[in-house]
Amino acid sequence: MSDEKNLSDDLNDMLGDAKEGAKKAADKVSEKASELADDAKEFAGEAKEAASEFAEDAKEVLSDGKNIAIIAHLTIIGWVIALVMNSSNKSELGSFYIRQMLGLIILGFLSWIPLIGIVVGILCLVLWIVSLIGAISGQKKPVFLLGDQFQEWFKSL
Repeated sequence: MSDEKNLSDDLNDMLGDAKEGAKKAADKVSEKASELADDAKEFAGEAKEAASEFAEDAKEVLSDGKNIAIIAHLTIIGWVIALVMNSSNKSELGSFYIRQMLGLIILGFLSWIPLIGIVVGILCLVLWIVSLIGAISGQKKPVFLLGDQFQEWFKSL
């Protein structure tokens, strides 16, 4: 019976040691989980700050009139995109080139007329290049002959 008692005591000691080891392991896991949670909160704060800075930078780039002016020169779809971008954040330079390009687009449709179409098409291409150079430089340069008229005719844009 004493062997059974020693065996029972040994088993109880082992169970006690196992419980104590499990408790220590659980405490360590809990401590690590707490550290990781703190690290995650810190990382989330840094990520939120970085996202906020990025949003500010993106807003500044998109509201820049020069970008809108350049986009307006990229086909009719680019003109529509520039018009939408400029409607939410009006810029004088963007509006100027949106009006300018609308006039050039309308003038470009005249290139479909036989005989004068080639001359009008070449004129539109030259005016478009001059206008694009002005947009890239960030200066409001009306195109030759019709630029001031375009600004007057489409002043509601």
